[in-house]
Amino acid sequence: MQFPVKQKLSELAQLVGAKVLGDGSMTVAGINEIHCVMAGDITYVDHPKYYDKALNSAATFVIIDKEVAVPKGKGLLLHGQPFDAYIKIVEKFRPFVPCAKQISDTAVIGKGTIIQPGAFIGNHVKIGDNCIIHSNVSIYDHTVIGNNVVIHANAVLGADAFYFKKKPAGYEKMLSCGRVVIHDNVELGPNCTIDKGVSSDTIIGKGTKFDGHVHIGHDTIVGENVLMAAQVGVAGVVRIEDDVILWGQVGVSKDLTIGKGAVVLAQSGVIKTLAGGKTYFGSPVKEAREKMKELAFINQLPSVISELKSK
Repeated sequence: MQFPVKQKLSELAQLVGAKVLGDGSMTVAGINEIHCVMAGDITYVDHPKYYDKALNSAATFVIIDKEVAVPKGKGLLLHGQPFDAYIKIVEKFRPFVPCAKQISDTAVIGKGTIIQPGAFIGNHVKIGDNCIIHSNVSIYDHTVIGNNVVIHANAVLGADAFYFKKKPAGYEKMLSCGRVVIHDNVELGPNCTIDKGVSSDTIIGKGTKFDGHVHIGHDTIVGENVLMAAQVGVAGVVRIEDDVILWGQVGVSKDLTIGKGAVVLAQSGVIKTLAGGKTYFGSPVKEAREKMKELAFINQLPSVISELKSK
């Protein structure tokens, strides 16, 4: 998330009760968790295992719980609980604002767009021209929707990321300050759910079509002209390139890429990055031909074992 106005590092330190390490007059452009950081961002780290990753990331600023040397060109905030400091900044710049109307006064809705009864359009939502939003769709704050988009009944766009930190008292929620961005000519089936990014955008590319009950996790980027059949589930921080097809009940694990033009057959489980232009099947997936051969061999095992026992 980018701040409406750049903030001095010293101002953020005052907000969260942290000590500045480096130049407090440096300005911070936005806040992002480590998967999505860019120059000008502030992020956090609270485990020695990840200190180097955070300090050497694209982020210009890091909230950290140990006093360390400040990398050149960067600034640090020293805080006993970096996660809590991160959450406090999110609460300040992207607070939850209740909406008392079915369509928020701050929503911008394009020419020729139809909103069916019962749909909810939240604060600062932007919807393009010639869209159809069917009944009981919920579109959370700050969602952006392009032109000629069809969203079928009961879909939910922009719910919070499924992202929690385990603490001694239980799981603590990492507040989401990202968005959902839907490009032109997308169609979303009934009961689809697309989570907002933790701190960046969850993106659905131009011309992509979803069947019913498809779920897309936080910060995932889906390319153009992708097809997903019913009950596909995609975890967070996934990259699905153009022209991919995921058939019914495919499950996709986090932090991986499915290459352009790949096809994953029904009920498969994707746990690692897949090259484009191939067809896959199984759980975990393999190239479909290899998996079919493997299954054929497994089916022969009872007769082979029986034959061995008879000798």
